Amino acid sequence: MAKYPRVREQHIAVFGESGSGKTVLVSSFFGPTQEGSYSNDLWDLVADDTGQGNRLYQNYLGMRDRARAPMPTRFEATTYYFSVKLKGGDSAAAKKRPFDALRLAWHDYPGEWFEESPSSEEEANRRVDTFRSLLRSDVAILLVDGQKLLDYAGEEERYLKSLLTNFRQGVLRLKDDLLDDEGRLVEFPRIWIMALSKADLFPDWDVHAFRDLVIEKAASHLDDLRSTLKDLVDTPDALSVGEDFMLLSSAKFELSAAGPEPLEIDVTQRVGLDLILPVASMLPLERRVQWSERMEIPRQVLDTLADGAETLAAVLTGGKTLGVDKLVALLPKVGPLAGLAALPVLTAAAKMAGSQLREINAQARDHHDFLTATLTQFKLDLDQGVKDKLLIRSLK
Repeated sequence: MAKYPRVREQHIAVFGESGSGKTVLVSSFFGPTQEGSYSNDLWDLVADDTGQGNRLYQNYLGMRDRARAPMPTRFEATTYYFSVKLKGGDSAAAKKRPFDALRLAWHDYPGEWFEESPSSEEEANRRVDTFRSLLRSDVAILLVDGQKLLDYAGEEERYLKSLLTNFRQGVLRLKDDLLDDEGRLVEFPRIWIMALSKADLFPDWDVHAFRDLVIEKAASHLDDLRSTLKDLVDTPDALSVGEDFMLLSSAKFELSAAGPEPLEIDVTQRVGLDLILPVASMLPLERRVQWSERMEIPRQVLDTLADGAETLAAVLTGGKTLGVDKLVALLPKVGPLAGLAALPVLTAAAKMAGSQLREINAQARDHHDFLTATLTQFKLDLDQGVKDKLLIRSLK
């Protein structure tokens, strides 16, 4: 008998120095979905740990009602689990879908661990264990702190050099322990997005302005980080570092000239957070197709990169409507041709756009196919993020 609910899990890893806004981001990602006025016709967002969810919502309410930013967390590695629970679970169609919930594991890695040496062997081991826990992520987000960019206005290269160098040095310190037993890592975040946090501090910027600044001021340091990460992984060409960029803002903060406490926090003015779920669920599928078209990727790497991509493709393309589910059923699961055979199916799904995508989304909504409607909506949202100049995704 099938187990319910059937869950598909995606992981993202979020890196940023202390004070870069990681806790505020995750609070503003979750908080608005818990408001009484919030409605979503396709799914509900639930924190798997009730206590953790309450703390995030408490942070959000503090910002919304009292202009109080969450207390900073130091040296705390936290993984938040959220479930995107699809609606319509009682229908006959729902019982045939391959999964009922999309779980997002959001890993926060303490920024202090890239800035300071471990104080003990126990802490050093904890850093390694924590880093290992996020290796299942397809996507990593490296935050560039908007406030620090402002603090270094005119000499932003000093801050960017420090950020990228500290991060690279931190990875190098972990390298021997990570590679000790297994050699180069097969499972590893393959997409590293540079993201501007506190983007509300730059109201005139779009993501292209942010990308241009990073490249102009810190291209060589970004190259160094890319080289270091490549040394960790099997099939290093299947790795994007500094090719994807996005803007993120948890709210619009009105700051006092007299001190760091905000005078007002407008939580309705968020930027980029609605792209987190589409980025986590759709970007790995697209990148897997892009890489498969231009290089040979070992099957063991493919199996960890957007794993279950064939199922996603069948759902995205409307399944039986286009007969893709039958093609997926015929695909070899193992052997040297497995990845190659799946490529046309994945390509059809990854390259859907525009009117075709909107049509499948509309049909899915009409037929109460909440899974296809949700995934096609995520893909539409991803495309809209590019059009709105909140996201640059690599074309390689």
